[in-house]
Amino acid sequence: MPVTARKSSTSGTSGARVSAGGRARAAAVEHLSRADRVARGKDARVVATLESHAEFSPGRGRDPVGLLLGQAASRVPELLPVRHGRMLVSPFTFYRGAALPMAADLAGTPASGLQVQLCGDAHLSNFGAFASPERNLVFDVNDFDETLPGPFEWDVKRLAASLAVAGRASGFPAKARRTIALAAAERYRTAMREFAAQPFMDVWYAHLDIEPVIAEFRSQVKAKRFKLAEKLLAKAHTADSTKALDKLTAVVDGHRRIISDPPMIVPVEELFAGVQADAIYQLIHAVLGKYRRSLQSDRRHLLEQFAMVQVARKVVGVGSVGTRAWVVLMEADDGVEPLFLQAKEAQPSVLADYAGRSRYSNQGERVVAGQHLMQAQSDIFLGWTRVANPVDGVDRDFYVRQLKDWKFSVPIELLLPPGMTLYARLCGWTLARAHARSGDRIALAAYLGGSDKFDQAIADFAETYADQNELDYAALQAAVKDGRAEATTEI
Repeated sequence: MPVTARKSSTSGTSGARVSAGGRARAAAVEHLSRADRVARGKDARVVATLESHAEFSPGRGRDPVGLLLGQAASRVPELLPVRHGRMLVSPFTFYRGAALPMAADLAGTPASGLQVQLCGDAHLSNFGAFASPERNLVFDVNDFDETLPGPFEWDVKRLAASLAVAGRASGFPAKARRTIALAAAERYRTAMREFAAQPFMDVWYAHLDIEPVIAEFRSQVKAKRFKLAEKLLAKAHTADSTKALDKLTAVVDGHRRIISDPPMIVPVEELFAGVQADAIYQLIHAVLGKYRRSLQSDRRHLLEQFAMVQVARKVVGVGSVGTRAWVVLMEADDGVEPLFLQAKEAQPSVLADYAGRSRYSNQGERVVAGQHLMQAQSDIFLGWTRVANPVDGVDRDFYVRQLKDWKFSVPIELLLPPGMTLYARLCGWTLARAHARSGDRIALAAYLGGSDKFDQAIADFAETYADQNELDYAALQAAVKDGRAEATTEI
């Protein structure tokens, strides 16, 4: 059933509701007893039984390609063929870029009414490791472009279906794929029950250091693959601004400059050749000033030690291709210490038409607020700003973070079924912890219960939706073939 705005005893306490005008707004915090919260969770089973989460049937008039093409209006036109080309690599890359069609589909599925801060695009490649402020490599959700309050099960279904799609891409048999999807759902459910029994401050501080976890899995992974994991982790410790400097820049006439590689990365001077460079950089300095005001005072002080050198547009991701993303090269100590920031355009969440618009007028602030709420530890330079385009005059919202800071992504394509099962459990725990921070963990735990009914339903949904994803992938292929959509697979 579709998610609608309503007052209900099964509503969560995630801090936002959908107003009559369709915009999510702050809600008064309810301080209920534990017994009342348990009752709220159990009552939600009347609204949506645990078994009902297996259900999915395509809606009448469903047009996933039309939804994807509809996103073109707000994106950079010359990059749209790149986006479609990346989505056409495989059904899995299509799934990564098809967050909007799935959001529309999820809106028609049974909803418990238990709200959390959603990632909004919780597929398995949007989990990974990065450096904490304490310089530990932590594992967490790492993409929040679509974050918004909504029904907790939407994130769980997005994760489980991605595991099924990735398992098919790797040639895993149906039994192995089901084991993997069950592992994610089961660990989400049991972790939520564990968090429900813990003090909220303990839940808030909970995090996952990836290196000790990898060590624990040594006995369950073949020696050759464990050595590969160790090598990738070691490489992650070098993935920082210095490494980006070597890869993205060259010294020209004694000055460090970003290497132009159209359309993947293009210095701002080339993009706006008809506008004086001085005028462009005056605008960029003003934008960075606004961004600095979104940071804590100590982090503003740190950032002020760096001077801007150059800015370039960069193509990132799969589904994000076509949105505007910029890299900002900064230097301190006479160019000895580099810092690369990435400013990524934040458009309204794909969930907005189905779960209510954000309470934040600046979409960059929406992303940053959701990330702080869901992540145990976030980038120290995470902030937001608004930019007026010097060519078309359109105001656009951005969030800013470091380009690379020990970023580590698990090579999904190299995982065997046992390894993907372990990874699914990590993702399940991590997602439960993120939801336990923003939602009512006690009500959620009571709703999920001690049986495997929820797990089995989510595993059923995952395979059903993987079938639908293959049909949607074929529909995009057909759209490119008949000229409805344009794609390039050369980039």
